[in-house]
Amino acid sequence: MRCVIARFPFDLTKSGVLDSMKGVKPEEITGESVIIGRRTYPVMQVGQVLTRQDRRDFSAGEVLRAMTKLGFTCRGLPQNTAPTCASDAFQQASAMLSAPAAA
Repeated sequence: MRCVIARFPFDLTKSGVLDSMKGVKPEEITGESVIIGRRTYPVMQVGQVLTRQDRRDFSAGEVLRAMTKLGFTCRGLPQNTAPTCASDAFQQASAMLSAPAAA
């Protein structure tokens, strides 16, 4: 399949991507990811390996579109299921009492 990443055309195949990523250790996932074989890779790492270009030269969206068209499973940003500020009623009341009054 022909796709354009970072303004350059690439002829990518599913087997070619599998071969390119064989032996590459996945980095820590902090954003979008692609499942290739049994491993989950960050999208930008996959783009760098396939295009041999700097990660600043392409976007995650370009790589996601190409990987989706080839039939790979892509995942979006990880969801944070834990609440960011877990406080009980006592802590909230204490914070409200110690705050200066609005004039």
